[in-house]
Amino acid sequence: MRHLKLIPDDTHFRFVKWRHVAVGLSLVVVVASAILMFTRGLNFGIDFEGGIVIEISTDGPADIGQLRADLGGLGLGEVQIQEFGQADDVLIRVQSPSDDDEKASQRVVDTIKGELGDTVEYRRVEVVGPQVSSELVQDGVLAVVIAIALMLIYIWFRFEWQFSLGSIVALVHDVMATIGLFCILQLEFNLQSIAAILTIVGYSMNDTVIVFDRVRENLRKYKKMDLGELLDLSINQTLSRTVMTSGTTLLALFALFIFGGAVLRDFTFAMIFGIFIGTYSSIFIAAPVLLAVGVTRDAASGGLGHTSKGAKEKAPGKA
Repeated sequence: MRHLKLIPDDTHFRFVKWRHVAVGLSLVVVVASAILMFTRGLNFGIDFEGGIVIEISTDGPADIGQLRADLGGLGLGEVQIQEFGQADDVLIRVQSPSDDDEKASQRVVDTIKGELGDTVEYRRVEVVGPQVSSELVQDGVLAVVIAIALMLIYIWFRFEWQFSLGSIVALVHDVMATIGLFCILQLEFNLQSIAAILTIVGYSMNDTVIVFDRVRENLRKYKKMDLGELLDLSINQTLSRTVMTSGTTLLALFALFIFGGAVLRDFTFAMIFGIFIGTYSSIFIAAPVLLAVGVTRDAASGGLGHTSKGAKEKAPGKA
C-alpha cells in the first residue's frame, strides 16, 4: 500500500545556507511588529475594552447609515455599527456606561432594543464592564508569558540550554509576528486571539521539538560532521513529517475559515498564519541558533559546548 507523501524522504535542501537572509527578515518583522503595537495598536474587542456588543439580523440588506442615525441620537456615547458577515448581519458596539453598573448596562441594551423594536432578530448580546476587561487583559498576557516560560523549562530539561535558547527565540518570533498581523490588518483582538496565540505557541514548539530530537540523534551518530551540514540533514529528515502535519492542519483550518462564519474568521485566519510562521521559525530560526552557539557530540548525555573540528562524515544519501 502506497503512502501519500507531499515531500520525498531524501531531500537535500540547504536551509542553513539561507539563515542570514531568514534571520534578517525575521528581525525586520519582529521590530516592525513592536513598532506597530505601540503606534497603530491592536483593535481590542469587547473582552479587553469593555462595553456592550449586540449582533442583529435585519430583514433584507441592512441600512448601516440609517442605523447609525437612529442609534447615534440616543445619547449613549460612542456607538460603532458595522456589517458582520452577510449583508443582513450587523454588529453594534457601545462603550461601557460611565457608572460601571450592571443595571446601567442593561438600560443601554433596553434603550437600543426599544429603538430597533421587533423589526430585527437579536442573535447575541454581550456586556463586559471595564473592571472585568482589565482583568482579562492581565490574565491573557500572563497566560502567554507562562506558556512560553514553561516551554523554555521543558526544553531545558529535555535537551540543554542551547536548545532552550533556540526554541524561545522561535516562540517570541512567532508571537510577535502574529501580533504584527493583528496590528496591520486591525483584526479584532479578543480572548479567541489569545487562544490562537497559545495554540500557535504549542504548534511551533511541537515542530521545533521534532527537529531538535533529530538534531540530537544525529549529533551522537555523526560525531565529526560539520554542524551546518548536520542541521541541514536533520531538517531534511523531518521535512516530510513537518509538511504533512502542517498540510493536514491547514485543510481543517481552511474549511473552518470558509464555512465557520464571521465569528471564527479572525481566529482561524490567525491560526493559518501561525501554522506557516511556526513551521518557518522551526526551520530557519530555532535550528540556526544552535549553529550560532555551537554544540558538541556526547553520545551518553548529548552534552553541549563549542563544536570540535574534525574530518567530515558522509551523510546518508550524499556522495
